[in-house]
Amino acid sequence: MGFCASNFVVNRVSWSPRHIPNIISAIRILLVAPTAVALADRQLATTIVLFGVAALSDAADGFLAKRYGWQSELGAVLDPAADKLLMATVFITLAYMKLVPLWLMATAVARDAIIVLGALLYRYWFGPLNVRPSIVSKFNTLCQAAFILAVVGREEFSVPPAWVVVVLGALVFVTVVVSGIDYVLIYGRRAMGLSKPRAARRVGDRRP
Repeated sequence: MGFCASNFVVNRVSWSPRHIPNIISAIRILLVAPTAVALADRQLATTIVLFGVAALSDAADGFLAKRYGWQSELGAVLDPAADKLLMATVFITLAYMKLVPLWLMATAVARDAIIVLGALLYRYWFGPLNVRPSIVSKFNTLCQAAFILAVVGREEFSVPPAWVVVVLGALVFVTVVVSGIDYVLIYGRRAMGLSKPRAARRVGDRRP
């Protein structure tokens, strides 16, 4: 009985509202599979609802983290990971259903893969990289979300008009390329500003 009570006290003490943004991000990750399944089964109205909830959760966790100072190292990884996983999964599913061009899907997914790989390599060679999403990156995320909703909405409800989907697709492509180049330049500038890679320092420290 005493053990259970002590566990309850520990759990109560460890809980903090600071965890709320991370919980929201985790929920967004959990929504990825149901969204993809609903989309693949052509339950498009359900897809729109699930994707909309995920998009709103993205705005919610970002607002809470900034408004109340609830940022954390876990959140810095979890939030963008949830976004990229959701977008990449939906884009791949839409391409499989032949609702978006294969080249556009490949461009969007490749950009995210380059960003993640670049961040991992930078962390290995130089250490942690704190990069806030640029305006063009945020605009790209907005364009991708709008494009996905437009594609699914047109397939299910014949709205919006086809030209809107085309314009949004063009914006996705342009912002994907520009934001991808922007991230590569950021990684490069940060790396060139360091005198010696962390990995090289580790090797040097092990020498006799």
